[in-house]
Amino acid sequence: MEIRVVAPSTSLRIVSSEIREVALNNLATIDLQVTFGKNCEECDEFDSSSIASRITDIHDAFADPDVNGIMSAIGGYNSNQLIRSLDYDLIKANPKVFCGYSDITALSTAIYTKTDLVTYSGPHFSTFGMEKGLEYTLDYFKKCIMDVQPFAITPSKYWSDDRWFQNQQNRSFIPNEGFLVINEGQAEGKLLGGNLCTLNLLQGTEYMPSLVGSILLLEDDYESKPYSIDRDLQSLIHQPEFEGVRGLVIGRFQHGSEMEPEKLVKIIRSKQELTGIPVIANADFGHTTPQFTFPIGGKGILAARNGKVSFTVNEH
Repeated sequence: MEIRVVAPSTSLRIVSSEIREVALNNLATIDLQVTFGKNCEECDEFDSSSIASRITDIHDAFADPDVNGIMSAIGGYNSNQLIRSLDYDLIKANPKVFCGYSDITALSTAIYTKTDLVTYSGPHFSTFGMEKGLEYTLDYFKKCIMDVQPFAITPSKYWSDDRWFQNQQNRSFIPNEGFLVINEGQAEGKLLGGNLCTLNLLQGTEYMPSLVGSILLLEDDYESKPYSIDRDLQSLIHQPEFEGVRGLVIGRFQHGSEMEPEKLVKIIRSKQELTGIPVIANADFGHTTPQFTFPIGGKGILAARNGKVSFTVNEH
């Protein structure tokens, strides 16, 4: 199967040749062969490229009959520049896997909203350049994107928030304490979300999906702090259809965010709109590693009872 790497946000040029080689080898172990968009190495003063170049690579990837899936090179800050220029008719006529996370949340969500095609919040091409600690990420990537059976999401045994791309051998892994249950309950619905502050960029636009009947999966990176996460979450809660949200899953925070569990619990319980729906945190997605892949627009079941969590993706 052929996977096309595109750079909708930051350029592939910032990814070292060593990391690329490891990524190619890791993807080959699951029978994925990689090709690259013709403009993905273009790099400007914003470590990105022109809107026209990025749009061309995305359209070429969807139009190419040999391409089975499309993967972001890495994240960044500006993929929302593209959403008004995308040819959604072309994309809908050529349904393919589209995978990325962080800033790519804007694109993945806009494509789902405009075409009703499931997209995927999951690893970048650069993520697969990791030499150690990739097993969980790779396993859930396969389960979500390459298999068709429902699958349960269980916590990883270890996690890391180190700068692995700077030193592949000297890694720091932390035992995982598992899910943090903040509100108990049960929910079933469509899965939406990704990076919280990026998702919020779509508010008030035609690219924001309906939240009715959803389980939201939200995360943010080290640049976020408790006060910014609080107000970003509050902004999402103010969306007209938020009362239709059925559950909330929060990804693990990086150390730099300074989001301690007690602070998160206080933020969640200060919001009356979240009373009565299950809320769990410390889930393995977002900017720490490893990470599971989940389908934006797929369906899942979340249950939190007596401090125990069951989370299953049943349509992806």
